[in-house]
Amino acid sequence: MITGYKAARNRPLTRRQKLSNKVLAAVRAPVEHGFAPLEIWRVLGKVRTDPKWATTLVRALLVLTNREVSR
Repeated sequence: MITGYKAARNRPLTRRQKLSNKVLAAVRAPVEHGFAPLEIWRVLGKVRTDPKWATTLVRALLVLTNREVSR
């Protein structure tokens, strides 16, 4: 997992660290926006099964979510 840099009281971020945080945020944002609607489906928190079945489940839930949002 890649995390950004965090400033401390006595140690502000350098220009390079700020740029790195900005690039990381740009990459993470679309992924987080994609998962946000799926958090409504509580069944995803309980999935303890074969990854292939979980992928099928997530795809089905995504279709249902997109259909509900587009109404």
